[in-house]
Amino acid sequence: MFKKDNFIFGLVLGLIAPAIGFLIYKLIKFRMYSLEEMFQFLKANPNLITSFISVSLLANAVLFTVFVNGRRDKTAKGIFVLTVVYAVVALAFKFW
Repeated sequence: MFKKDNFIFGLVLGLIAPAIGFLIYKLIKFRMYSLEEMFQFLKANPNLITSFISVSLLANAVLFTVFVNGRRDKTAKGIFVLTVVYAVVALAFKFW
C-alpha cells in the first residue's frame, strides 16, 4: 500500500489521515463526550476548532515525512496539497 507513488493516492491519504487524527484527538481529549456533544462544544467555543484542525494535521505531517523519505514524491505532493488546503481552512476559521 505505501509503495504506490501517485498524486491521487496522496490526495486520498491527505483526506483520510486528518479524519483519523481528529478521531484520535477526540478519544484522548474528549473521551467522555459523544461525537454530537463534542461538536456542540466546538460550536459554542469556535476558538478550539483551529486547535482541532492543527492536531488533526499532524497525521498528514507524519504521512508526508514517510513518503518523502521513501522517495514517493508524487504521493507526498498530494498529501502536501491537502495539508495546505486544511491549513487555509483553519486560518479562515480563526480570522473570520
